Amino acid sequence: MIAKHEYIEYLLSTPFNYTCTNMANHKPNLSHDVVSDFLAQQRFAPADLWAIVKAQVDDVETACIIVDDSVQAKRYSYFIELVKKQYSGNEHGTVKGIGLINFIHSVGNDGEFWPIDYRIYHPDTDGKSKNDHFEEMFLRLTTHKQLKARRILFDTWYASVDNLKLIHRAGWTFFTTLKSNRLVSVDRDRGYEHLSGLMFDEQTLVKGLIVKLKEVPFKVKLFNGAARAAGCPKRRH
Repeated sequence: MIAKHEYIEYLLSTPFNYTCTNMANHKPNLSHDVVSDFLAQQRFAPADLWAIVKAQVDDVETACIIVDDSVQAKRYSYFIELVKKQYSGNEHGTVKGIGLINFIHSVGNDGEFWPIDYRIYHPDTDGKSKNDHFEEMFLRLTTHKQLKARRILFDTWYASVDNLKLIHRAGWTFFTTLKSNRLVSVDRDRGYEHLSGLMFDEQTLVKGLIVKLKEVPFKVKLFNGAARAAGCPKRRH
């Protein structure tokens, strides 16, 4: 027999090979059929993951949440319902697989990284976009998990106006990348221009440039290079 917490612990400790066969090979007196039968009978929810990891999370005020997309490649699968063609950053192209949106808790490079929430991306089933899942997960993060962390990092896919306003209202700080055609304003007289057209001097290259994003009702600090933007809660204006 397998307990639900045993299977979750196996997934947390197995970053590459997470097949039924691999689990059976690493647990005495356990067969592949027992694992597959267990999965066929059980249902797992993000709350189950949080229940397992929350005691392990080293939560401090300087911690952050990392938003990460991943695709579990299933190139040779034809019957798994959640498999669909989608872009994979690891593959640098489109692959067949199961898409996941993950929230990862981190205290920095020298600390541990713990997955604390996830959603399966399959709009054909639930009609939800990745940004829909992001909003649900962030609201769950702020209302249920009661973490000390107040910083969140994500790529340009999630840097929508609605997401930035949601994070700002919660009093969190965000770090993200912006597309080069994003409209920004340095001052009212100049109006809005494409981010790619901004000029940085020696001072702003080091300290950043305060700009306003179009349709975003607060200012952000923009850095050149990777075009990182740090959103500041009202108390930091």
